[in-house]
Amino acid sequence: MADDQQEDIQEFEALVKTGEADPHPYERLMIHYRKQKNYKEELRVINKAIKVFADQLSRQETAMFKGAKSRTTIQKLSSQISRSAGLTDKKGKPNYLPEPLAKWEKRKQTVEEKIKKDKT
Repeated sequence: MADDQQEDIQEFEALVKTGEADPHPYERLMIHYRKQKNYKEELRVINKAIKVFADQLSRQETAMFKGAKSRTTIQKLSSQISRSAGLTDKKGKPNYLPEPLAKWEKRKQTVEEKIKKDKT
């Protein structure tokens, strides 16, 4: 059983190294490391997943305005609409994170607390 788990971890680690924005391998790795109580490795995977998905979100936002003749006007209107709908704060930062980022941010806080608790 431990060998199967190690094989799974190796396969998912290989998938994570590709940097694709598929949440499945990240989540499975997080689960495997959580079951092993290997919180440092789980935190590493969480941070990598958050970075990959945040980068993808940023690329998507950039692609929305690519090729627009009046990019700044579109960006201003988009930010005004987002702010009036309560999706962003006054500085333009989002008030919510799309899934799975929100779930991973919450798990990251939990894992950091567990690591801190283990050190004391």
